[in-house]
Amino acid sequence: MNEQIQKWKEEERIAHIHGWDFSHIEGRYMEEDALPWDYRTEILQYLKPEMRLLDIDTGGGEFLLSLRHPLENTAATENYPPNIALCRETLLPLGIDFRPADGKGQLPFGDTTFDMVIDRHGDYNPEEIYRVLKPDGMFITQQVGAENDRALVELLCGDVPMPFPEQYLERAAERFEKTGFSILRKEECYRPIRFYDVGALVWFARIIQWEFPGFSVDTHMMQLLAAQEQLEKEGVLQALAHRFLLICKK
Repeated sequence: MNEQIQKWKEEERIAHIHGWDFSHIEGRYMEEDALPWDYRTEILQYLKPEMRLLDIDTGGGEFLLSLRHPLENTAATENYPPNIALCRETLLPLGIDFRPADGKGQLPFGDTTFDMVIDRHGDYNPEEIYRVLKPDGMFITQQVGAENDRALVELLCGDVPMPFPEQYLERAAERFEKTGFSILRKEECYRPIRFYDVGALVWFARIIQWEFPGFSVDTHMMQLLAAQEQLEKEGVLQALAHRFLLICKK
């Protein structure tokens, strides 16, 4: 068991992230494997090469680059300092109009600049999105819901408050409708997230600190030992990932 604890502490020590890259625990956990929509497909069915596109909270730009949109028609924002540095290194040299900004605040672009704004798991401000979109412009977002990972959070941290208690589809849709958007599609789902070793969960909990507040190997050792016992009995630690999709038109 001491060897196992040392492995957990090593996972805790190396827990950091550039962009939004979970490849370190690939094969040791699984999530978002059965959503009833594909976010990329939803975007591409509307996106045309001549459109001006903005990605809010782009992470390191990994998903944005996967769209292969013309670079001169592409813009992005990000607020997390390590990712800002990464975007400056990777996106700016490509000709993407990258600007540091908080998705909840004012967007650093002029009125009616974009044909489409996208946002995967990031903050947003409906009024600002409405402002920067052209008439008939589209906003497409996939969001993490309020109840995300709760069974895992409770396993390690107990009944701590939800970090984003307003994150439900109907509340989000209502905000956009009040801002003046038409809702083209809205869908919400709960799908399993599974962990196959406790070390991967330690790494994950240290990365997603807003869901697992105050978590560390030393302070939560009894909970980790209980999680290891549960894993050995059941072969998996699992909870529900809470997601919703919202597609709006100005």
